[in-house]
Amino acid sequence: MTAPVDFEAFVERLATVAGEAVMPFFRTTIGVENKKDGRGFDPVTAADHAGEAAMRQLIKATFPSHGIVGEEFGSEAEDAEYVWVLDPIDGTRGFITGLPTWGTLIGLLKGGVAVYGVMSQPFTKERFWGDGGSARVKGTLGERKLRTRQCAQLEDAIVSSTSPRIFKGRDLEALEAVEAATRDIRFGGDCYAYCMLAAGQIDLIVETSLKPYDIVALIPIIEGAGGVVTDWQGGPATNGGRIVAAGDRRVHAAALELLAKY
Repeated sequence: MTAPVDFEAFVERLATVAGEAVMPFFRTTIGVENKKDGRGFDPVTAADHAGEAAMRQLIKATFPSHGIVGEEFGSEAEDAEYVWVLDPIDGTRGFITGLPTWGTLIGLLKGGVAVYGVMSQPFTKERFWGDGGSARVKGTLGERKLRTRQCAQLEDAIVSSTSPRIFKGRDLEALEAVEAATRDIRFGGDCYAYCMLAAGQIDLIVETSLKPYDIVALIPIIEGAGGVVTDWQGGPATNGGRIVAAGDRRVHAAALELLAKY
């Protein structure tokens, strides 16, 4: 009879093996490939490959019936009841420029619903967890629960987005409208920005063109901290695409109303 797996210990180990694979490449003269073949810039590194390979190996050895969706090596058994959604380095542009705004994303879907998520930042030694009902962070300042902050109106909101260059056409017009309606907007935070939203430092995040591995792990963290994350129509965010996340449901509703015009 197989002994039951300590799930939290397993996810801790998963984050650890990913960090051990990735960190030797950080702030080195690492080689970078462009996945877009010169038409734009979508970087990938040996660190991305090493981190995902390490996680996949451990998942397959521990949960052979589970599916896996990863940025670097595609999908396996994605119709399984439990599916791991992996991004070894979310924020590769930050990684290759030595900025600690990247992180390893580990998400778990059950029946297509995001039920558990981890963002691990091995350089700053921080880990953010969430299961949709609660969320917490552990790092150099200790361990504490995460809680979003109140923000009722767009005019009071601090906003984050990955980059305005990702937005095209009407999506760019929508982002500019959000910027005009809010207090301030910051770019380049990647997955770290979502965790800062969960921690009550940011009020609103607006994105477009996300993939499932960019967002699945972050949904249970934000929801566990009291926030909300959907697509621009207010539907589930698990498939990626155009995403809006907020710490307060009132500012989320206001953002949806504004985005609906675009």
